[in-house]
Amino acid sequence: MDGYLNPESADFESRPRYYIGQHDSHRPDAVTDEQYHRFLNSGFQFVTTPITNQHFYDRVVELYKTHLKEREAWGLSDAHKTNQSLPGPVVPTLTNKDTSYGPSNYVGSLVAYASPWIDLSSEDTLISSISRQVLNLELAYAAFCGARSVIIPGPRQDENGRAVMQYARAIQEALDVASRINIIIQMPMFREPGLEEVDLTLSEVFGPTKDKTASGPQEIDLFSAWDSWNSVRSVCKYNNRLFVAIRIPLRAPEKDLQERWFSEPLHYLTLSSKVFQLNKAGHPTLSRNQQDLINRYMRLKNSPWLLLSDVGSDDTDITTRKAEENIVDFPTLSEAANVPKRSQFPPLHPYVAYLKHLEKKQPPFTAMEAPALVSFQDWLQSPLQPLADNLESATYEVFEGDPVKYNQYELAIAEAMKEWKTLAKPVSSANNTNLVVAVAGAGRGPLVTRVLRAAASTGTAIQLWALEKNQNAYVYLLRQNELQWNGQVTVAKTDMRGWPGPDPSRNAKVDILVTELLGSFGDNELSPECLDGIQRHVARPYGISIPESYTAHLSPIATPRIHADLSGKVLLDKNAFETPWVTRLFQIDFVAAEKVPGHPRFQQAWEFVHPVEVSEADRFLAEHGASARYATQGTGSMAGSSGTNEHNARHCHLTFVCRTRGVVHGLAGYFESVLYRPREAGREKVEISILPDQIDRKSRDMISWFPIFFPIKQPLYFPQDAELEVSMWRQTDDTKVWYEWIIEAYAWAGPKTRIKVGASDMHSSREVGCRM
Repeated sequence: MDGYLNPESADFESRPRYYIGQHDSHRPDAVTDEQYHRFLNSGFQFVTTPITNQHFYDRVVELYKTHLKEREAWGLSDAHKTNQSLPGPVVPTLTNKDTSYGPSNYVGSLVAYASPWIDLSSEDTLISSISRQVLNLELAYAAFCGARSVIIPGPRQDENGRAVMQYARAIQEALDVASRINIIIQMPMFREPGLEEVDLTLSEVFGPTKDKTASGPQEIDLFSAWDSWNSVRSVCKYNNRLFVAIRIPLRAPEKDLQERWFSEPLHYLTLSSKVFQLNKAGHPTLSRNQQDLINRYMRLKNSPWLLLSDVGSDDTDITTRKAEENIVDFPTLSEAANVPKRSQFPPLHPYVAYLKHLEKKQPPFTAMEAPALVSFQDWLQSPLQPLADNLESATYEVFEGDPVKYNQYELAIAEAMKEWKTLAKPVSSANNTNLVVAVAGAGRGPLVTRVLRAAASTGTAIQLWALEKNQNAYVYLLRQNELQWNGQVTVAKTDMRGWPGPDPSRNAKVDILVTELLGSFGDNELSPECLDGIQRHVARPYGISIPESYTAHLSPIATPRIHADLSGKVLLDKNAFETPWVTRLFQIDFVAAEKVPGHPRFQQAWEFVHPVEVSEADRFLAEHGASARYATQGTGSMAGSSGTNEHNARHCHLTFVCRTRGVVHGLAGYFESVLYRPREAGREKVEISILPDQIDRKSRDMISWFPIFFPIKQPLYFPQDAELEVSMWRQTDDTKVWYEWIIEAYAWAGPKTRIKVGASDMHSSREVGCRM
């Protein structure tokens, strides 16, 4: 494959690829075979085509006029009023004169474009009815011909809620009519003056047209177009076949709006000739802000296609060139040798050539954009059950592929060993010489290797234990100890919670306990419960747990793509919206504002610190005895449990401020952890973090943990300058741990008056909780 690519390919392939199409809003008829190949020769990779032609438009207009005359004959002189019981016009089926579009061997590379003159949201019920019929006829015929996608112009205005809802209802019906076609709604990023649609709709043909060039300053609502799109896709229940094509504006809007559209199911970025500017050489160019916007959107796993609108077809007529340069369709070898070199490779369309130039100027992929990681964007995974299940070797191998995490662990272990020596703290080994270290939950041993390396680099004599409950991983550890660790490790097959310690006969302790039990939310894979069972073996007061602490963090997000996926999953999994999903959140919008005093975008939910001086389990056993721990009635705060894990329950209530209106689909969860906190002044603590605003500073390029997502069943819409109140609980009944969460939206109605405008259901993951 490498030998096939051109010399620039090595650098070129390290960037997103542009897939460029051509759209002509005034194309009168379907694209012919010759036209299609001319577009390909000009550098385009796909083309839009109208489904019907001028003949069909004339026939529909005549139908409407005829019906108006009939109504006048019925005594209804006002064209905008009618007896609702009277029959309306019915658009007859298409004929061969109405379209030249049809099945072809390249139909998959043609994107059908619905008639721009229909008006699905017209206040004239006759026109809206005719428009809906026309759209359904075109969609049904396009589906018959093998079309994969159809672009439909979006609603022309956003202020009229009735019109937008009428449009949404028509699209909902269209999805049923064309059950195998992707429907793409053409929307502006915002209603930018001078870039409005110019085609007349049926409403404007038969009624007064709006003055689209009104003088004087106009207040622009940046989010009005998004509001209309949100109404359409909400009515269509986030259908997986419904996408949006947004028009790139002449002036790139604020980042909040760019991120909002980034989170939506983008299929096309449309660039009309109006948004380009000509440089001194007369070539089309885009501003730096427009380039940055496109570069950002091209980072998506399913990157949008670029659709050039009304930029002309091709500068060179192929037929003319053939005649001028004596080119034949099937030349002999000698004739082919005499063809001018420039004729062998037709020149690219100037706009295509410019986009190809931008394609090569994109920032190259980073380490976090490797194909394997990109494939995980917004892909839902059920959280691991490390206590209940034995992991497979391949799962361990994935974890071990992250050098950043293990480098940070090794640094933390080394720092702990250095400080132990500096402070001359006593050790727990029988010979009073070796530092006793235990790696609990050793898996296949990567942390064991890092402990040995840290000991060697600091010159520390250690006694090392590796504990693992997975009998299959235990075999691997024994082999590693024999082949790699030179027998320096004592390997024990045991659940860390039941381990009797390094030397039960003398109640020996562990000086440094090392674990990697953290989940995407810090505590969601039961690190607190596991450490509760082994921390009694940590030497007091000098013993160290690595990690020392970890905090869970939340932020409300919009993620239409994941919500649509869950809407499909719930048909087979009733708990789909009650499950905290591990996923590499990417195509999302953080709806909370940044840098709000007291209410940051990412807020801490709770914290766990280790070792805990006295655990509830230890206290309970001392008070009631071992048998009482498994009592089934009323000894603890939770019905049917003894309450020994209540100290690991948590609750938080957080307030997020939202400057712009929007919709929230759930909560993004992250964690940070202090692996080691030095006791000496002037030494920095060793940390890891997956918080978006901290990961580069604390553990750049770490990939071991993706965020966690807590969904809500119904998307929650909130107005501008709203506050989202998030309540979450970490619950336990001594057999498992689960989460409960709810989101409420509030708006300010006055300086001191706040009203509740909406709320999600109370969600609970109890049925899919992490088993202890």
